[in-house]
Parts: sequence; structure tokens; C-alpha cells
Amino acid sequence: MITVRQNKSGAVDYREASEAVAAYFARSDYRGKRVLVIIPDNTRSGPIGEVFKLLYERLAPQAKAVDCLVALGTHQPLSERQICKRLAMTISERKTKYAAVQFFNHEWDKPKTFASIGRITADEIEEISGGLFREEVDVRLNKLIFDYDTFLILGPVFPHEVVGFSGGHKYLFPGIAGDEIINFFHWLGAVITNPVINGCKWTPTRKVVEKAASLIDIPHALAAIVAVDGKLKGLFLGDTLEAWSAAADLSNEVHIIYKDRPYHTILGLCPSMYDDIWTAGKVMYKLEPIVADGGTLIIYAPHISEVSHTHGKVLDGIGYHTRDYFLKQMPKFKGIPLSSMAHSTHVRGCGTFENGVEKCRVNVVLATGIPKERCDKINLGYMSCADINVAAYENREPEGVLVVPHAGEILHRLRPSAAPPLTVV
Repeated sequence: MITVRQNKSGAVDYREASEAVAAYFARSDYRGKRVLVIIPDNTRSGPIGEVFKLLYERLAPQAKAVDCLVALGTHQPLSERQICKRLAMTISERKTKYAAVQFFNHEWDKPKTFASIGRITADEIEEISGGLFREEVDVRLNKLIFDYDTFLILGPVFPHEVVGFSGGHKYLFPGIAGDEIINFFHWLGAVITNPVINGCKWTPTRKVVEKAASLIDIPHALAAIVAVDGKLKGLFLGDTLEAWSAAADLSNEVHIIYKDRPYHTILGLCPSMYDDIWTAGKVMYKLEPIVADGGTLIIYAPHISEVSHTHGKVLDGIGYHTRDYFLKQMPKFKGIPLSSMAHSTHVRGCGTFENGVEKCRVNVVLATGIPKERCDKINLGYMSCADINVAAYENREPEGVLVVPHAGEILHRLRPSAAPPLTVV
């Protein structure tokens, strides 16, 4: 594995990154091969395009083909212009220097997209999940990868609500995977809960991802990025699991902020890269651990007017609820995609459901373009964006009020010495 980490300036500069890429290709032979580069969509930040260009400079002279597949999961497809933005290339560069590169969106909604690569047995699932589940899971993957000799995963690593830390083989599962594996491990993560999983490395859900990845017989590698505020903090190239592990260790150092106390009011400023609550829910995921019992978390996103571009109708039907609301009424939700239920519980946070009464630990409020009537329907609070003066929330930490800019990527936790804000059962 080739590694380069932040220098004394607090970042990896272009020269260091270029030298790392050169060192990787000095020991990796791509001559005459068809190479598929798997990239994230625009809901992930970091200098992905800059690193892609460094990789392409080395790949283009020797590879037979270099193409890109956007790992959408179940997000909306990107236009060619959006993919260019993702890869930091101008339209002019696209038509000249990168004209030979084919762009593909993962077509998750088309059954013909997938091929089954095997199954994870019920015995294996039981062992991985610590006895929480016992079922066989079919593992389907975008069959486009089989048109190539090898593939290269390129993407950032951050703390993550479902698997602990994102990146690595997670760009395959759920990035380019079928419903069965996506639904299973998202619901597994929801049952374990976000506060228990987020920012932990070897979670049961990560083990499911790696078990699924072990069924792939195509050689592949990873270029893992760790970045903060657009600045490259680390670049790890090589074996996918090894590179991801090293990147997750660095992410643990730079992507987690510890607080000495919980807050009764948190205003999370949602960045424009999240364009619906399905993605903006990350504001809650990264801040839930520091909200006091009974406190309020406001997702401030005036630019958002949709619950989910893909799953909105399902979420309108089930609303946002705690894990136990679903677990204790599972027959009622038969046929509902488990990944949608998982998202619902992650946004609503921890709580209880006893004798038909749901008690949520955190009051989650949307200050978005979504009207009050719809917020009421989906069981989330509402505030008018016009009534929020961000400046009025700032500089009030001693009062228990916190403003978090660009919320959704940096995980916030209480210091071990601080009183825990919640108990997860």
C-alpha cells in the first residue's frame, strides 16, 4: 500500500499526492487492461476530481480503456455536466483530454443491471450479526464490472451511520449493489442504532460489506481519500481492505469532534450537496450523540423541498419513527423496503415505544422548504426558515446552544468523561 498523510502544513499538497500516485503505478501493472473507476456522487465531498486526474495521467498511456461508474446506491442519476463537476473537469476538458472516458450511472432501478455473485449463508449472517438475524442474503452487483479486467474504487472515508466508517467496499455495497444486500445491512445498522455504530471501525455491518466483497473474483484496488473542508489530509492506494483500514484510522483522528457537554438546542447548517432529507439526514446522524435528552436538533436547509427524490412516497406512508416503533409492529410494515425504515429510524433517533406510545429522545425539526403539513404527516417538527436568524444561535455554547456549519460529515461525540446524553438498548 502507498500512503501519504498530512504534512506540517496540515494537508497533503499536490506534489505529494502526485508522487504517491506515481509510486502506486510503479508497482501496479495496468498495461492493456480495461479499467473501470468507481466514483461517488455529489453527496460526498473532497478532492475526488483532483485525485482522479492524477490517476488518469498514469492510467491513460497504458490502459486499453478507462471509464467511470457513479456509485449512486439509490440516489438520483447525475447528468454529464454533474459528473464533470464531480471529477473537477471543465466541459472543454471533457471533450478533449477526457473524451475517451465513458461515464455510467449505476442504474439501480433496472433489474437487468445486476448479476448475482453468490450468497451469504444464514449461518454466516447469524455469526456476523451476533445472533440478531439468521437469514440467507443474495448478493447482486452491477454486472458492468464484468466487462472490465479490473476496477479501481476512488472515494472519501468519513464516519458513517450504517457501517461505522464509509469508503472502501462500501462504494460497491450499497454503491452498485442490489436491493437484497442493501436492505439487509441497512436494517441491521438501524437495529444496532446510529450512536453505537457511527465512527466505529469493525461493526457488524462493515463485516457484512466485507463478506459480500469476498465473493468478487475481479482484481481491484482502492484510492481512499481523507479530507476536511476540501483539503486532502491523506491518500491511501492499494489493496482495498488495507487502504480502507488505514484511511478509517486517519478519519477517526480528523473527522470526530469531542464535546464536554450535551446541548439542548443544535442548529445544523445543511450544505447544498444534500438536496433532500434522505441525504440531509446526515445532519442528525453526526449530531445525535451530543443532543441532550429532550433536546432539539434543527436541520436548517432552505434549499431542500423534498423528503426523498427516490423514496418520498414510502416515507410519506410510514413517517419518521424510532427503531422500536417498527420492531414492535413489524407485521404492520410488511413489504416496506427495510432501507427506507432504516433511514426513518436514523433520522428520528433513539427512543421507546411502549403501550402504543412513542417517545423520541430528540425533537428533530426541519427548517426547509418542506411545508408544515408534510412535516406533520411524516412525524417531524417544523420551523419556518424565515423565522430563523442563524446569528442569534451563535456563540451560545455556555447556554447549551450550538451552531454547526456544513453539518453532516464531521461526527460529534461527548468526551468519555462527560455525562452520556442517552442510553441505547
